[in-house]
Amino acid sequence: MSSTKATLPTRESQETTTRDRSALRAKPPKPGDSTLARKKSPLDFARDSLARFSLDECVKCTICEQNCPVLRVTEKFSGPKFVGPQAERFRHGQSVDHSLDYCSGCSICTTVCPQGVKIAEINAQARAVMKAQPGKMPLRDRLITQTELEGKLLTPMAPLANAAMGIKPVRKLAEAVVGVHAEAPTPKAQKRSFMSWWKHHEKELASGKSPYRAKGAPKRGPVVFFHGCAGGYFEVATSIATVEVLEYLGFDVVVPKQGCCGLASQSNGLFDEATKMVLRLSTELRRAGRDLTIVSSSGSCAGMLRHEAHEIMGVESAALRDVGSRMVETSEFLAELLDEGDFPIEDLRPMNLEILYHQPCQVKSQGIGKPAIRVMEAIPGVKVVESGEACCGIGGTYGLKKEKFAVAQAIGKPLFEKVKAVNPTLAACETETCRWQIRKGTGAEVIHPVELVCQALGLPKDGRA
Repeated sequence: MSSTKATLPTRESQETTTRDRSALRAKPPKPGDSTLARKKSPLDFARDSLARFSLDECVKCTICEQNCPVLRVTEKFSGPKFVGPQAERFRHGQSVDHSLDYCSGCSICTTVCPQGVKIAEINAQARAVMKAQPGKMPLRDRLITQTELEGKLLTPMAPLANAAMGIKPVRKLAEAVVGVHAEAPTPKAQKRSFMSWWKHHEKELASGKSPYRAKGAPKRGPVVFFHGCAGGYFEVATSIATVEVLEYLGFDVVVPKQGCCGLASQSNGLFDEATKMVLRLSTELRRAGRDLTIVSSSGSCAGMLRHEAHEIMGVESAALRDVGSRMVETSEFLAELLDEGDFPIEDLRPMNLEILYHQPCQVKSQGIGKPAIRVMEAIPGVKVVESGEACCGIGGTYGLKKEKFAVAQAIGKPLFEKVKAVNPTLAACETETCRWQIRKGTGAEVIHPVELVCQALGLPKDGRA
């Protein structure tokens, strides 16, 4: 532990910082611009974050530690309280406990804290500062964040890529050279991307009629669809199903050009890179229409735009604020239609099905409740069993890393067992990497809830497995 004593912010310095931030908010930034970036870099923000001001609210109740999925299975992590509010007092811009790299970034500690301490945010910021030190950022952690690039490279040679990923010596070599565990869950490359499907579908729409719209469906106007990197290249079936359901209900779906949200880079401590990505994406989504609802079936990416980019990296941008305020997860969107009586429940075909549902950590942290359960149980004959487990263990890219793979699998084991007990062939979950983890751990097919709705509406499997 460092012997350097940190100086906690005084009331005067807190007031000054608050005035500075208020002044920044008072001057509207240009679209896509980060006013904070003009003041300081994202890494500087991590060192000086206002999240630190919440640490004095910690009463050491250890509720965060009782709920931490990582601490439950390994002694390599000192726990969210210790590496968070407790250690933060001694950091003074440096790292005092490198076990914080074993934090999976699930944000459960912040979610359950009764005092409102920003534990996960403090930990993420401290890790970014630690990994910015010379020799602390593995090349692996830079490579595994490039989901969009991986999709572009693998899609044209999907059969070959999938075959190669099934060869154990190839996976062992990748583990030795890159540091991605040989047994880690990996996505399946698809023969075509979502945007390839969408361009073909646009030609159908140009004829003046959607092949999915229900007869007599009301004209509801346009909504923007944000598919995310994984939804664009790997979980293509989910993205297509989302468009099919939205069009069936009478919406005109708008799909603008869109890049990566930067979540994987942010969770690996690459704040500068992640900030550029999320600002670029915010501008791209905003161009689709300033007043339109943005629907996303990528729960984690939606969370990045709704709160993580701002609360963890300090991104202050008019475009991000606007896009984040209009972003909704697909299950949340459909549940609202149900609540308002605007969903044609009578069109849902009965399904004799019991299915386990697991809500990902990054969807929980958005504070939207569990709309997916209401949506799936609106289908006659469907019984949803909530997993009751806090985390599947994958933590985005966390469970891919060779030194953390065993930890991730131990976290996920109780969930895997519940899936096998409820329905060993099918489960539901809103985020892509969590689905990969559960598929790997159970052998079950794991879908987004919208895919079940799509099936119940009798929509065609256009490009879906």
